[in-house]
Amino acid sequence: MNLLRFDRESLETEALKAWLRWLDENRGERAILRRCGTLTDVVFSPAYHRLRSAVSRFGFVDDDGLALVAGLAARIKENIGSGRIAEQMATAKSGGDTKARVSGLRFRRLLKVKERDDLFSTMTRVIALLGGSVNMQSLAQGVYFWNDKTRKQWAFDYYSKAPGEV
Repeated sequence: MNLLRFDRESLETEALKAWLRWLDENRGERAILRRCGTLTDVVFSPAYHRLRSAVSRFGFVDDDGLALVAGLAARIKENIGSGRIAEQMATAKSGGDTKARVSGLRFRRLLKVKERDDLFSTMTRVIALLGGSVNMQSLAQGVYFWNDKTRKQWAFDYYSKAPGEV
């Protein structure tokens, strides 16, 4: 059985984008997801199961990973199509400030997170720091496969854009 990948142009990424458009039209469902404090709460929402049904045609679904994607995606205000999520964290705040949007200390704490419920709360704060403007595909791919390989890639991406945080 195939695994979901959430690559740039994969079918599951397109299904996720379509689901986000549906969420935009169904604000009540988005509000339910935004109020979720845990991944279990996300799984209890009908919107999660709508996404699960849409992507399960393309491969095996890791339910906790997909709940993490759904819960975080509901917090995205604008899907930015370019740049990786860790690079976005490293970019400077607008207004001429040279500091990264996500400080080096907060980023290092993020990389130490192992449990997905902890990642959910941590990434919720990161999305807020980014003003809700996030590359949804990069976020989905990273949190769905949260492991050492992902954390290493995020470290390379972040520090390549925020050398002042080293």
